[in-house]
Amino acid sequence: MAQGLEVALIDLQSSWNNVRHHTEEISSNRLLLRRGQSFNITLYFRNRAFQPGLDDIIFVAETGPLPDLAKGTRAVFSLAGHSGPSPWIASLETLGATSLEVSLCAPPTAAVGRYLLKVHIKSLQGPVTAYQLGEFILLFNPWCPGDAVYLDSEPQRQEYVVNDYGFIYQGNKNWIRPCPWNYGQFEENIIDICLELLDKSLNFQIDPATDCALRGSPVYVSRVVCAMINSNDDNGVLNGNWGEKYSDGINPTEWTGSVAILKQWHATGCQPVRYGQCWVFAAVMCTVMRCLGIPTRVITNFDSGHDTDGNLIIDEYYDSTGRILENKKKDTVWNFHVWNECWMARKDLPPGYGGWQVLDATPQETSNGLYCCGPASVRAIKEGEVDLNYDTAFTFSMVNADCMSWLVFGGKEEKLHRDTSSVGNFISTKSIQSDERDDITQNYKYAEGSPQEREMFLKALQKLKAGRSQGFLGAGSPPSGSMPPRASPRSLDTPSLRPSDVVRVSLKFQMLDPPDMGQDIRFVLLALNMSAQFKDLKVNLSAQSLLHDGSPLPPFWQDTAFITLSPEEAKSHPCKIPYSQYSQYLSTDKLIRISALGEEKSSPEKILVNKIITLAYPGIMINVLGAAIVNQPLSIQVIFSNPLSEQVADCVLTVEGSGLFRKQQRVLIGVLQPQHRASLTLETVPFKSGQRQIQANLRSNKFKDIKGYRNVYVDFGL
Repeated sequence: MAQGLEVALIDLQSSWNNVRHHTEEISSNRLLLRRGQSFNITLYFRNRAFQPGLDDIIFVAETGPLPDLAKGTRAVFSLAGHSGPSPWIASLETLGATSLEVSLCAPPTAAVGRYLLKVHIKSLQGPVTAYQLGEFILLFNPWCPGDAVYLDSEPQRQEYVVNDYGFIYQGNKNWIRPCPWNYGQFEENIIDICLELLDKSLNFQIDPATDCALRGSPVYVSRVVCAMINSNDDNGVLNGNWGEKYSDGINPTEWTGSVAILKQWHATGCQPVRYGQCWVFAAVMCTVMRCLGIPTRVITNFDSGHDTDGNLIIDEYYDSTGRILENKKKDTVWNFHVWNECWMARKDLPPGYGGWQVLDATPQETSNGLYCCGPASVRAIKEGEVDLNYDTAFTFSMVNADCMSWLVFGGKEEKLHRDTSSVGNFISTKSIQSDERDDITQNYKYAEGSPQEREMFLKALQKLKAGRSQGFLGAGSPPSGSMPPRASPRSLDTPSLRPSDVVRVSLKFQMLDPPDMGQDIRFVLLALNMSAQFKDLKVNLSAQSLLHDGSPLPPFWQDTAFITLSPEEAKSHPCKIPYSQYSQYLSTDKLIRISALGEEKSSPEKILVNKIITLAYPGIMINVLGAAIVNQPLSIQVIFSNPLSEQVADCVLTVEGSGLFRKQQRVLIGVLQPQHRASLTLETVPFKSGQRQIQANLRSNKFKDIKGYRNVYVDFGL
């Protein structure tokens, strides 16, 4: 009588499998797999060799709290291949004297998540014996053509899945600055935190069996993650804050990476981390999605619109001094807004709308009852297909709404100008395997001023009106309410706005010096008479700070200029705002709008011009002292300064970098004297090879976000 086959030892070959599955950066001793790709394990037997035909080996893979064959969260598949129509595959690789190496493969549609692998062994006339082989984590696979997230370019896979640092573009369309960020998707425990995030979602809490079954869909998973990055519906990762009070948390401008945020969320029992704004939400979502295996990049849209009533027009209101006013509709154009694009097939949409999809984790409005936005097909946005899922109309308005300017005086509103091209400029993301910026505006809309652009605008507007007339807006329509993003422009011009199409006098602001923090702001107002008549102008000038949500604060500087112009004459009016006057009125984004409203004495015609300025700081300098080698000590010099002509206190320097530091370094500096320059040296031991990046931030009681970065290549060594 045949003796039952007994398993003595299991080798999951984690290190070898992880290299083949592009997960070795996460771990070498835990089995981390990608779906649609085979992996090998070895069974060692205690009493005899495996005998085909005599022994039957059946594997069982289960995920979720309620594994179910019908839902696809339980798979039963035989080495002999006769255990039923399971899409999971097992095949014999090598048969040894007392060992058996087998190749297993999950289908490219399998649910991602944590799995338990079991084996049942049945010998002729012997009992069935069951063994737990161990756990593994299954991820999306952009290297597999059968996976919905398949990306056919290896450089793109390296950038959008493997690269663990990058840049988030901020500023304005005339002054775009890269903000370094540590995504750190392969750092210790991040994969477990990402899976915990899925399990904390409302979908899982309500119906865990169905939620786990749907985790094979990148469309579904991306919406769940998008809702969980913010905390408006649940104990999501981040609390948003667009005010000026951050004393009970971290000012969003201070963050330099996602790892500290995700680890704090986990360590506090999944209590939302305080605080985030648009670029922080997008950066953390990028970390989670890349960790799960979905190709993801961070996108910045300059002059980003928010249309609250779905008419694709942003209304802005000014008073007689040129000061921008709050309006009841809350329509606004922000200097920039940040979201994500994730790469996936869209079998739920007509053919041709797969590829890059917009996902915006900033809590703007609800979508099917939860605060999330997308995935919205980038191609659908460009083609005006605003009725396609999800939230496509709302995203269309951010990149292609028109802007209407109104003058409010005497209880009346006078239309100044309609601008069809001011919203959605220099849509930017980091280049592939480069520190340069890619402009991808053409992916979102046809060239401004082209017939195709107006055609798509009118097409989108018609679809919105049709949807509204049918009594519903649908998941792809623009929600109402306000979106709070970050605004931080350095120097952004709006040309002269006037009710008449016949231009006779133009006004323009021109900076005389770079607007550096701590220095007086010096600029001129340029007036040009393009007519054959004399012109007498009265110009009211003002300056005011803006909050992160675009809300204006009261003016802190005003001036009046009287300018007489001969025919075709140009004159300049010099202006200066002292540091002592503006410093106490700045928002944390250092954002100032200067405005001028001119009128001719002999005409009711009015001319409006404004310029938005963000005051800049000198950056932190980072020097790597010596060669960077894995497991060898490395010295890093950090040089920083107080740019102000006054003492600053409570200075804290933070430094981080995936593969270089095990955790974020925090150094208490204390007081820095006026204009004082200082340096310190940090010691670390790199633990991962390849291209790495160091990110640093200096904050004080007067400023929060002096930043710097340095790329460093770490050799593997001997």
